Formats: sequence, structure tokens, C-alpha cells
Amino acid sequence: MAAAAAAAVSVDEKLDKLRAEVAKLDQISENEKSGFLSLVSRYLSGEAEQIEWSKIQTPTDEVVVPYDTLASPPEDLEETKKLLDKLVVLKLNGGLGTTMGCTGPKSVIEVRNGFTFLDLIVIQIESLNKKYGCSVPLLLMNSFNTHDDTQKIVEKYSNSNIEIHTFNQSQYPRIVTEDFLPLPSKGNSGKDGWYPPGHGDVFPSLNNSGKLDILLAQGKEYVFVANSDNLGAIVDIKILNHLINNQNEYCMEVTPKTLADVKGGTLISYEGRVQLLEIAQVPDEHVNEFKSIEKFKIFNTNNLWVNLKAIKRLVEAEALKMEIIPNPKEVDGVKVLQLETAAGAAIRFFDKAIGINVPRSRFLPVKATSDLLLVQSDLYTLVDGFVIRNPARANPANPSIELGPEFKKVANFLARFKSIPSIVELDNLKVSGDVWFGSGITLKGKVTITAKSGVKLEIPDGAVLENKDVNGPEDL
Repeated sequence: MAAAAAAAVSVDEKLDKLRAEVAKLDQISENEKSGFLSLVSRYLSGEAEQIEWSKIQTPTDEVVVPYDTLASPPEDLEETKKLLDKLVVLKLNGGLGTTMGCTGPKSVIEVRNGFTFLDLIVIQIESLNKKYGCSVPLLLMNSFNTHDDTQKIVEKYSNSNIEIHTFNQSQYPRIVTEDFLPLPSKGNSGKDGWYPPGHGDVFPSLNNSGKLDILLAQGKEYVFVANSDNLGAIVDIKILNHLINNQNEYCMEVTPKTLADVKGGTLISYEGRVQLLEIAQVPDEHVNEFKSIEKFKIFNTNNLWVNLKAIKRLVEAEALKMEIIPNPKEVDGVKVLQLETAAGAAIRFFDKAIGINVPRSRFLPVKATSDLLLVQSDLYTLVDGFVIRNPARANPANPSIELGPEFKKVANFLARFKSIPSIVELDNLKVSGDVWFGSGITLKGKVTITAKSGVKLEIPDGAVLENKDVNGPEDL
């Protein structure tokens, strides 16, 4: 008992010291300070509930509704306008394009025909507003990393028929692991001292920014939240109609897992509620079972539909206590900890929460240049800002594409392709080494291209490679 008491004292001491230091940080608001401290105290109290594996149940079709069973939305334009006038679209815009070698927000990377992610999002909502005479606003949740750039970029849409709001997610101090004090208190006052606490923060930030009250006052009822890099996350009237008619406060779009998605979070029924199960919560002995496509057949796309009044109610009651994701990092040789939460984990706090098992086409994220290759190729076309899949491809799954580190940065990727090859009939592509592609190339079946170390390998214009291993010019 003495040891437990000592541990409890040290937790309180840690918190008191941290609280004293956080109080002195004048870069952040009182809301941010209290949000941060409550996250830390939840973390230290170790109130993380362990999942009892035997209690996990596969959700029924009432809980995870198959998309095909949703009722058709009203065909009447006026009725559709009424539905859409209850909707707000929110894109999570806090990420930088650094992993793809770009500076600034990831949403300003050019995706296709010179349009960026943000351009496409604006064009989509514009065409929706024009078609139905509705006024669906766009909200962008930025982080302190993307705010200034995004403000400048948004100005170019000032003539569009769409109301654009931006707000910032919280800015929390990184915690130095050794003494559990905030990194900015140690004289590290630059951006490295801070972090955005994950997209679970969307709910309190929407409220703290004052945007939630503005939207409620406009009669808005639902927000459709999605990652700005998911090209498949477009407004779906069928889903909106279902949620309004069934008074579901929260809906997570899930889609069938493929072998590429084995790490994605899944929905389970647990003690009578639907909840998200992430790989980090799975006991080691069950990880392989979690990754199996047999038992856990679906995963979270992070396309979320949430009732605005419910967000207001739960944020004010401080009821959204999502699982905490500890994310250890190192800044200039100092080990730090940042605590994060995910928006999908909030599902268990909302009434009548459901999943909808949607077609794979609603999940088209661009995380790397290999994804860019897919969406810039003849596998897709662009119509009114919507990326539409080419019906000429029979296989519902996209080709698997693996590009070597030479292609990691967008600029290098674009330089190495004179034009994007035709890949409608491609199953699998693996490229390694110093490879350069000419124009008008066609890739089919399984193609592996490997340049020997120190050798530049050029694939000539118009080449057709089908089920081929290319290790040098002699193989072409």
C-alpha cells in the first residue's frame, strides 16, 4: 500500500508542478490550458479501460448498416435542398505536406489537372450549392502549422458561392519525459515546443472557436468531417437523409478491409454500445486476430457525420473522454511525450451512433506519391471536382504500387514521369533505383522495374510492359 500511496503522491506532485508551469505559458488560451491539463490528468490517473477480449461482439446490420440498404433520398429538388441546408462540411486541414517533400499544408499539393485538394473540395461544394440552390458552408480545421498559409490560400476563393470558415485546433505543449514539464518552459519557445493533439480535438475546438454556435444559429444540424486528403469523401445525400430520419447523432463510414488496411481501426459492439477498436488497444496475443480480414471485416475511413447539438451537449458536459494515444517523440535530442485523441473514438459517447458500410470509392486517401500516381492516371477522371473511377477497370481493387525513395518527394516523382503511364490493367508495380519513365507508357499485370546501383534506367516512350521483370535496358 505504501508504494501505491507514494505513486499517487508523485502523480499529484507531477500535476501540480505541470499546472504551475502551464499557467505561465502566455502563447495559448485558458481553454487550451484546461483542455491540456485534463488530458494529462486522465493519462496519469491511468483510467484507460482495458478491453475485455471475450466481450467483443461483431456489430449487426442495425449497428453497421450496409450502404445498399439505405433508403433512396427524396428526388424532389426542394426536399433535397432542405436536407442540404442542414449540413456543414468540415475538412481536417492540420497536416503538412512534409512526408511528400512539400512545404505548407498538405491540402495545397496539386492532385490533378493543376487542381489542389482544396481546389477540388471547393469546386465540389460549389457545384452542390449551384445544383440545389442550397448553402453548404465549408469549415477548415487548421493547426498552428497550417493556419497562416491556409488563410492566404482561402482568399483566392472569395468570389465563390460558398461560405468558408477557418478555425484552429488546440495548441498543446510537448511534455519533457524526464521531469514531466512543458518543453516551452525550458526556453524552447519555437514551434517545436508545441503539438496539435490529434483530430479528436475537433469537437472542443469547434466549440471554443465560436463556430459551433454560429452554425447552430444558422439552423445547421450535421457536420460531415473528413481528412482533406481523402478524395473519396464527398457529400452523400443518401447518408445525410438516413441520419436525419433516424436521429443518429453520430455515423462513422467504414469499408471492407483489404490486406493493405489491416492496421486500420474497426467497429465493435461492446457492452451494448458501438465503439472503435484501434490496434493500439489490442492485447499482444490478439494482434494477429485483429489484423485478420475474417473476424474484423471493416475499418474506419475517418469520414464522420456528427450532430451539432450533440457535440455542443457533450463538449459542455466534458463527456468526450476518448482513449488517449501517447505519442513519444524526440526534439533536438530531448525525449518528449505528446498525448493525442482520435475523432473516431468519440462514437461511443453519442446516442444512436451507427456505422455505415460504404463502397471503397469513398476512401481514396493520398498519403504518398504512389497514391498520386493512381489518381493522376487513366484509372480516374475529373468531373466537377469529383474524382471518378474509370469503369474500364474490371477489378474493384486498385493496383498495388510501390515506388522507391527516389520517388518519395512530389517534385522528384513528377520529374521522373514524362507522362503518367496507363495503369487500367495493372495489378502490381514495384519500382526501385534510378528509374525514369518516358511518355505514353502502358503497364499491365505484374511489373517490377529495378535499376542496378549507380545505373540510370530509362523506360522509353510508348513502351508496353506486361507481366515483366525489368532489370536493365536489355529487358525492354
